[in-house]
Amino acid sequence: MSNMMHVILYAIVPIIVVMLAGYISGKRGAFTGEDAKKFNKVVLVYALPAALFVSIVQASREMLARDIKLTLISLVGIMLCFMIVYWVFKYCFKKNTGADAAVSALISGSPTIGFLGFAVLEPIFGTNPSVALVVAIVGIVVNAVGIPVGLSLMNASLEKENPGSAKKQSAWKPVLHALAQPVAWAPILAVVWVLVGIPWPDWASPSFDLIKGANASMAVFSAGITLSAIKIQINWQAVLGSILKMVLMPAVILIMGLVFKMDPLNLKMLVVAAALPPAFSGIIIADEYDTYVATGTSSLTLSVILFVGFCPLWIWITDMCLTHF
Repeated sequence: MSNMMHVILYAIVPIIVVMLAGYISGKRGAFTGEDAKKFNKVVLVYALPAALFVSIVQASREMLARDIKLTLISLVGIMLCFMIVYWVFKYCFKKNTGADAAVSALISGSPTIGFLGFAVLEPIFGTNPSVALVVAIVGIVVNAVGIPVGLSLMNASLEKENPGSAKKQSAWKPVLHALAQPVAWAPILAVVWVLVGIPWPDWASPSFDLIKGANASMAVFSAGITLSAIKIQINWQAVLGSILKMVLMPAVILIMGLVFKMDPLNLKMLVVAAALPPAFSGIIIADEYDTYVATGTSSLTLSVILFVGFCPLWIWITDMCLTHF
């Protein structure tokens, strides 16, 4: 019980307080949705890449070798859930188009690891290279695999409905675009650095700490501003999207981790990462394509609220499973 109180007080409550501050600021007009986009850019282009790079370069080759299983389970588990969400929303709701289903997958099939990863995992598991590797691996899966797949499905659907409406582009273009972003290449560069065996000098880390420290707080504050600009419409699809995100994904990751005897600490971190609310990038894409915006944003908002209870619940369930299996 003391462990659960620690999770609630040190990981959940601070997120709620900072997100609430952002939400109130947005409602009072101190900041707008456009300001939130600028804050997000600071996080994704500078703060998060710095945090990922400086944390991973302090790892060892042995640690990276142990994390191969983590990488494979992250890739297969998250993308399996991504496609399940897509199929459910495409075939179980007659009014939905393939584009609607693709946006649903980009939202309810992707955790917001870039914005909340460090903010949630570090207070629970400490500041160490293992946390950074989980954030980096899940982030690369979401950004370099999930988003390109979602965009491909969406463009295929839009082209089928209105021939000539979707932009013709190479299937590799969104993948290359994702890998070109600092949030993707910074952790990859750090992994290469470790594999090559170049020692990372202790005096170099403080140079990254100032911008790294802005990552979690600015991301959570920005999320609150974003939510303040969203009109919430709770319906069955929004509820189902939240259930698939908060229940299905962490359950699939937990089962896979137990079956393939994943490292217990890595498994706990990955389950918590999988239980994070939906990726905000899905909402950005939905708004850009003007597809499934109201329901998608409502599902995201509901998931953020449910995360308060599901985060400690999944930690408890994982501990119980690790004890008995």
